[in-house]
Amino acid sequence: MDVGAEEFEQLLPLLQELVLRADFVGLDIEFTGLRSTLSRPQQISLFDLPSEWYLKSRQSVQQFTICQIGLSVFSRVKGESNKYVSHSCNFFLFPTTFGILDSEFSFQASSVQFLNQYGFDYNKFLKNGIPYMNEEQERKIKHSILCGNWRVRSSLDKDQIKMVIDRVTRWLALAEEGDWMTLPGITGFQAFEVQLVLQQALPNIWTVPKDQGVTVKKVSKQHRWYLENTSCERERCWKEKILLYAKGLSVLFQMLVKAQKPLVGHNMLMDLLHLHEKFFRHLPESYDQFKLNIHHLFPILIDTKNVTKDIWKKLLRKCHLCLTLRASHLDFSGAQVILVC
Repeated sequence: MDVGAEEFEQLLPLLQELVLRADFVGLDIEFTGLRSTLSRPQQISLFDLPSEWYLKSRQSVQQFTICQIGLSVFSRVKGESNKYVSHSCNFFLFPTTFGILDSEFSFQASSVQFLNQYGFDYNKFLKNGIPYMNEEQERKIKHSILCGNWRVRSSLDKDQIKMVIDRVTRWLALAEEGDWMTLPGITGFQAFEVQLVLQQALPNIWTVPKDQGVTVKKVSKQHRWYLENTSCERERCWKEKILLYAKGLSVLFQMLVKAQKPLVGHNMLMDLLHLHEKFFRHLPESYDQFKLNIHHLFPILIDTKNVTKDIWKKLLRKCHLCLTLRASHLDFSGAQVILVC
């Protein structure tokens, strides 16, 4: 199932339930680029120590961003041995553009070609990507929201905003104080955006979100002031919901961390670097500190590439031993025997 920002809010309770019941979680991430074009001393080498590889990769992780996360949640079938039910989602992501947050990132031509080859939908990524932020960004935006010194960077285009303001303005010209109207079909976070835009533009209205739209009421400026200063609980709830939306997929990341389920991936070290940078904290300069952090977040990590390598080595050793034992029982009349596995 492909999931963008419009679907994510409704799916979040189900995702939380699935994660809590899961036996393990599979993960795969797509990026806008893999390795930055570095000068020769900074290029990745087979002879790099892990700490050297980390420092070089850290620069690439800071330059590119995540465009999609594939998540599969596996739950054991009761009464069956080694049988699992899997629920899978492809989450399209786009960095949070909210208030003071406005990220910069690069595209790499080879990565774009690779994603195109496998049918990646760039419209969903750019137009309906789920926002996300790390802990440092969350602290900044939370402080701004709670202090009230923030502005909305709306996901609505200018024509939509102008149409809503014009419609309410025409209604206000004929309405009397106490009259109300409903703007239908505006739900989710867009309902909060529309209310904030209208309240900033028009001083003699009050807005209330409804199940299937936004209700606009004509009030005096004095009554508007009274409502703004006596609706603390409503405003607090509002701001918490706005923050929850702005956090986006970071909410699911925090669920995964709290659940402490085994995390499974293939060749997943670069994935882990991006998870740390984009959802937790900026990558530390120390490779040892990164390892401490990532194992604190996900105590059980299973990389299938390393697992298969280990299994293959054991099979090779077993094969070599078997051939050696067979050769020891043969008479080759003094000929030299060379076994290659």
